[in-house]
Amino acid sequence: MTQTSLTPVHLVTLGCARNEVDSAELAGRLEAGGFTLVDNPHAAEAVMVNTCGFIEQAKKDSIDQIIEASDAKEQGQAKAVVAVGCMAERYGAELADNLTEADAVLGFDDYPDIASKLQSIINGEKHTSHQPRDRRALLPISPVARQQQADRHQVPGHADPGPSQGRPASGPPVLRRRIGDGPMSPLKLASGCDRRCSFCAIPSFRGSYLSRPAEEIIAEAEWMVTTGVREAFLVSENSSSYGKDLGDIRLLEKLLPELSAVEGLDWIRVSYLQPAEVRPGLIETMIDTPKVVPYFDLSFQHAAPGVLRRMRRFGDPERFLSLLEQIRARAPHAGIRSNVIVGFPGETEEDVEILSDFLTEARLDVVGVFAYSDEEGTEAVGLDGHLDADEIEARAESLRDLADALVDERAAERIGESVEVLVESLGSDEDPEASVVVGRARHQGPDVDGSTTVEITGPHRIGDLVTARVTGSAGADLEAVETSADQPGE
Repeated sequence: MTQTSLTPVHLVTLGCARNEVDSAELAGRLEAGGFTLVDNPHAAEAVMVNTCGFIEQAKKDSIDQIIEASDAKEQGQAKAVVAVGCMAERYGAELADNLTEADAVLGFDDYPDIASKLQSIINGEKHTSHQPRDRRALLPISPVARQQQADRHQVPGHADPGPSQGRPASGPPVLRRRIGDGPMSPLKLASGCDRRCSFCAIPSFRGSYLSRPAEEIIAEAEWMVTTGVREAFLVSENSSSYGKDLGDIRLLEKLLPELSAVEGLDWIRVSYLQPAEVRPGLIETMIDTPKVVPYFDLSFQHAAPGVLRRMRRFGDPERFLSLLEQIRARAPHAGIRSNVIVGFPGETEEDVEILSDFLTEARLDVVGVFAYSDEEGTEAVGLDGHLDADEIEARAESLRDLADALVDERAAERIGESVEVLVESLGSDEDPEASVVVGRARHQGPDVDGSTTVEITGPHRIGDLVTARVTGSAGADLEAVETSADQPGE
């Protein structure tokens, strides 16, 4: 598409790091098609909202953002508000019919032609929204048969189906544009999920599990380094399954050393691991491979065996604690985080006590506590034993209080440790000129695991790695003072 000038578009991203990768793809496609991204929605001719459709609060946040974008349209020069992403894919025409603030709702299949479709919407053309379908049916049931048919369908974050859509001569195999200039960037390993957790609707709109080829991931990591990235944050719905559709369930153990060889990359962080799939060889590789930070994002969801079975998950406190012992035996200071769901149908007070006891013994760095809510289309909706909403919230609040206290204790245990911190900002919010930098230690993942403020002894830039000794904590956040790399903590 040829234009005499670039059309400004404002892109809003909601939800998880996987959505951030999708936004980077959307941004790349838009720029290749004659658009330019602008930070101010009032200066844009279109506002695109990359929605989240995971849980009820996320959907509400997405709707609120679309309404806010519509208000900006009334006050600025925008001619269109467009919804994309998981919520748009999940509800399609239904969302378009009920959310009149959006001028169009586009699904994943619209991504290859996103620039031309957005331009047509700006020009006043009516877009017919898709009728949602179970995207698991698009690929074969057998994982190893999927790669042969993957190029027939649009899967966000993967190579294009069909001919190239304006892909540059140099750069990653999938069209990308970095959004932001921080030293960390998410890097997608795979899309979709084959698990059938009874509370989760994600597989129905994200599809079956599909790994990206290793060479594609490495090429993208090399490109990311040229844009200033120092930490690659490997994301997917389930990273411990990486490679199973490529014929090698242990492919992640082979990929990590190859990524570690990428020049200019300092840290590699793996996210979204299923406890039942974390094998000894993966633990060994994640801890022993240079540049891979000892960080384990383990999706426990609960600890009571009965609740886990109803969730269609596996495990119990003994097995979970044994897994944590294996990790800490090799890396005593490893970062470990998890999320749990409280108030699942059939959950008893005894089950909550089992979960509380497990969290107390687990000593996790961060615990996210979610109150159960029905998600349409999931098995859990039809289960017996649904709890009263007030009881669910009361249990969640009680567990959040416990989690907060446990996170405080775990952070306090790190006082005296020597940490390496990736600098993400200079100065402090209160005093930009202060002799401090703010970043994350190796055990702290982006956005949700706290930060570390370091009192520095000399000048630093964003993206530097600073060695420091932890002197204090507040919640998951740490305070530290800079030391030399060969001066260990107490």
